[in-house]
Amino acid sequence: MIRFLPGLVILVLWIYCLVDVITSRDGEARHLGKTVWIFIVLLFPLIGSLAWLILGRPTEVRPLTRGEGAAPSFPEYERRGRFAAADPEKDEEFLRQVRERAEQQRKAYEAKQRAEREAQERKKAEDGDPDPA
Repeated sequence: MIRFLPGLVILVLWIYCLVDVITSRDGEARHLGKTVWIFIVLLFPLIGSLAWLILGRPTEVRPLTRGEGAAPSFPEYERRGRFAAADPEKDEEFLRQVRERAEQQRKAYEAKQRAEREAQERKKAEDGDPDPA
């Protein structure tokens, strides 16, 4: 039983590393491309597996801090390269402008709806309907 143990350990390591290489993303493998790492691990089970674990395995990606551009508390904003505002005064000014624009759009929409209703009422009155309501 003991003489099969090293072979079993190498087989388990080889399968683990092969699955790890295959499931890693294309650009994350270090030093070589993903396809090259697959061939290395396939052709050299022990050495290739150890090389993958030491040299090729992707490093853990840590989340960005707010200073690096992440806006915590909203997961969709934690993507790399996402801009996070740093000036609260500019944020407030921007939000004020957005609210003003939304209010203008709401008023324009209500005016349009009112004008359409009045046009329909006039048309009904012209057609001779006694009670437009």
